[in-house]
Amino acid sequence: MEPAFVKTQKRPLDLSVVYITAKDTDLSGYSFTTTEFEYIRRQLEADKKTIHINSYFKWSYLILPHEASSDHEVREGMRRQASGLYSTLKENEHEALLVVDAAGRPDWVRAFLEGLTLSHYQFLNHKPDAGKQRNKLRQVQVLSQGITEQELGELQVLCRAVYYARDMVNEPLSSLNAEQLTRAFQRMAQEAGFSIEVYNKKKIESLKMYGLLAVNQGSVDPPSFAVMEWKPDQPENSKPIVLVGKGIVYDTGGLNLKPTSGMLDMKADMAGAALVAGLIYAAASNRLPLHLIALAPATDNRPGGNAYTPGDVVTMHNGKTVEVVNTDAEGRMILADALSFARQYNPELVLDFATLTGSASVVAGPHGMVAMGNTSKETFERLSESGMNTYERVIQLPLWKEYGEMIKSDIADIKNAGGRDAGAITAGKFLEHFTDYPWVHFDIAPVAFLEKADSYRGKGGTGTGIRLIYDYLSHYMST
Repeated sequence: MEPAFVKTQKRPLDLSVVYITAKDTDLSGYSFTTTEFEYIRRQLEADKKTIHINSYFKWSYLILPHEASSDHEVREGMRRQASGLYSTLKENEHEALLVVDAAGRPDWVRAFLEGLTLSHYQFLNHKPDAGKQRNKLRQVQVLSQGITEQELGELQVLCRAVYYARDMVNEPLSSLNAEQLTRAFQRMAQEAGFSIEVYNKKKIESLKMYGLLAVNQGSVDPPSFAVMEWKPDQPENSKPIVLVGKGIVYDTGGLNLKPTSGMLDMKADMAGAALVAGLIYAAASNRLPLHLIALAPATDNRPGGNAYTPGDVVTMHNGKTVEVVNTDAEGRMILADALSFARQYNPELVLDFATLTGSASVVAGPHGMVAMGNTSKETFERLSESGMNTYERVIQLPLWKEYGEMIKSDIADIKNAGGRDAGAITAGKFLEHFTDYPWVHFDIAPVAFLEKADSYRGKGGTGTGIRLIYDYLSHYMST
């Protein structure tokens, strides 16, 4: 679990301290010795950004911002410096820590706390000796006049939501099939106080969600469809914001089988569903005054049993027919049904999230996600700003009508893949057929699961997207 944040008004003498400071900060009010001040002076002259001082009975760490072209980059530097410091904190076995806002920059402190907490994450569910390996940091006291207890609590919950999403993404199929995924959602709902209804296969059949059912045909496990809702007493939005997440708990590619090298990390193909569950958990826990609905269709995609085949024609939830040309383009099949289902809510905005295409990774690499949709320029600008605030950045791609030509079918309304060129866009163009409301599609394939550790994002599931959309929703309330 994440370390607890505690606001304090004093500096306990027995706690090791992290000072968030700047080169011109007056540190004379802090209890450094003459020798320590001289050491700090020399380190600052050498332009050091992280300074460690061993005072025998405790440690002091000074964190200074790197030069950057924007406040966004300075805050991201703070997150990354926190992650870099975390290995030292582990080595020194700190169970509690004091963070002091010496520079009078609460935004730097919040970014540092965020980076520190996200770096603290571990996935030890399948380690028999997990207790011995567990990180020791349990509490972080915060001394900053510019940060309230409520803000600390909100940030801690947001980091916990990222933890939950990471846990689900990292969990193998052997312990997280579609039904087990929805049980994880139910536990989160009970803790945070949002409602959840889980549709079983019989209910899904009655709703004619044949995209989801087609993908599920090759599996021995039934599909599920989770409907999660957070509705406060007096929401600021008259029409709900709907979040849709792809829940493919494992993707073999179906009959269009993936190569071995492309299959190992396919437990992460439900990262979109984990994202929307984590987001509604954070919103409900923090009592965000917005009406939110999250939809998560879930199944695995296997080549067994009566698996759907290339050449099949599937009639979707909204009545459109789809020619299946690639069974590995399964995510858009289940998302399409969920997007069509979302129409009944008369939503103000629908945001969908999916590890949908390798093409998105070609566009963005591991540094961002791609997005496209039919909503307003203002909405995209706000999302982009939130992407910079959280450094979960978004690249907007077009949905020009010419891309629709690439998914035309000779025997059905559309086909489920358009070939290699513009693959991320044609996937979005496919989904557009199932929307008639303001909508944005996020392809999170580049950032949802990392094979190499990257600072506070770690290795494996990242939970990327939760902080971005939470920031967007928080700013939504003030506009």
